[in-house]
Amino acid sequence: MLVKTPDWVKQAIFYQIFPDRFARSPRIQHPPGLKFKKWGSPPSEQGFQGGDLLGIVDKLDYLNALGVTALYLNPIFSSASNHRYHTYDYFEVDPLLGGNAALHELLDEAHKRNIKVVLDGVFNHASRGFWQFHHILENGGNSPYIDWFIIHDWPLNPYPKKAKEKINYEAWWNMAALPKLNTKTPAVKDFILGAVHHWLQFGIDGWRLDVPAEIDDDEFWRDFRRAVKTANPDAYIVGELWEEAHRWLAGDQFDASMNYMIAWSSMSFFGAKTLRMSYQRQHYKLHPRNAVEFAVIMNHMHGLYDNEIVHAQLNLLDSHDTARALWVMNGDKSALRLCVLLQMTLPGVPCIYYGDEIGMSAGDDPDCREAYPWDRPEQQDHDLLAFYQKATRLRLQHPVLSLGRFRGLYAGNEVYGFARRHGEEEALVFFNAGQQPETISVEASKIDHQMYQSIWDEAHGYSAADGVLSVTIPARDAAVLWHPAQ
Repeated sequence: MLVKTPDWVKQAIFYQIFPDRFARSPRIQHPPGLKFKKWGSPPSEQGFQGGDLLGIVDKLDYLNALGVTALYLNPIFSSASNHRYHTYDYFEVDPLLGGNAALHELLDEAHKRNIKVVLDGVFNHASRGFWQFHHILENGGNSPYIDWFIIHDWPLNPYPKKAKEKINYEAWWNMAALPKLNTKTPAVKDFILGAVHHWLQFGIDGWRLDVPAEIDDDEFWRDFRRAVKTANPDAYIVGELWEEAHRWLAGDQFDASMNYMIAWSSMSFFGAKTLRMSYQRQHYKLHPRNAVEFAVIMNHMHGLYDNEIVHAQLNLLDSHDTARALWVMNGDKSALRLCVLLQMTLPGVPCIYYGDEIGMSAGDDPDCREAYPWDRPEQQDHDLLAFYQKATRLRLQHPVLSLGRFRGLYAGNEVYGFARRHGEEEALVFFNAGQQPETISVEASKIDHQMYQSIWDEAHGYSAADGVLSVTIPARDAAVLWHPAQ
């Protein structure tokens, strides 16, 4: 079948925001007496620190200067949890975030700056406060919503007194607070697709899907795609799929997945000497790797899917579900810089997790969900921020880095290189993960030009003679050579 993904996505640079912890706006007038946690309180504490959607609006110029062209927001609908994966109402933005009016302003102001906005869709499960579930709590088998969930018997037991006490309905990971929606029930499916259509009509630019594999129904997702693309043919659909995802990425369901492969592989290569080996996750394959091993992973990754999918993959280093990349690499900012530059030069869509650009560093969730330290400039690494701005500018100024086809070019010692080609435009990218400068040689027959411009840092030493291109890459740095279209 013909595979097509939105063109705008391929050239986007995403920024992921955990709304309660990004920015709090004084423009939102909450009811008198409403109390939030102090901004910057330990993220391990329960409760709300008061970040909101107008806070994001107030920082759009900052994000624009960072090079961001799209936002991915963690859930924003009404909920009684600070992460808002416990949805109460799929048609109302949480009032603590400013309500629907604040989302309307965010969309207007973001779109004025050519910044897209993608929302987090949580459709596998709702919450104990979800109206239809509450109706069953009150009415048991007499509730007309009884088939909206998978109920084993009643009365329901939504607040088990013992930690291992079984509940009598299906819930995500058997967590009583997260009753699973029965998507086999036509009314539930219609409800979900109605909410999806509503927010696309409201003006959002796509959906990130939470745990979509847990809705084990390809036809549901095909109908989901049809609903999305009918409302907005250019809307982006990206699924939280941690491993290879051929089933969902054949062109009839999702446009892309969250590409965690780039996260663990790049940290394993560039941070090989500083990795926290104690940090292991089911889906992470963290261990030191050399250039040849890294090249094998990169070649495999770029051959997994249709080229349209490869260029739409959400390439991230970390997220609200993982430790921050800088923490995983034990504070090694040289490794983080190389990982970021790799994001900006590979096919796929770079995604920056809020605060990484100023050196925020923390372990697994909830620690990685800390408040952005706007009020503590001493905790902001402005040199690192400048690096991020430079790296995003490189990508935005050279379409070949977004649109070009990928071809592995070199792997040896601690140097890895690849080529990107789009029409007559070509870029060669070489990374040196070592502690000493390296000079490498590439046969000219493997590339399409011999005359290039250096477009990263100072003019790195390179020469072309006798059918060989020689390039010198500084220690813990990269060389990016570019040949414009004629």
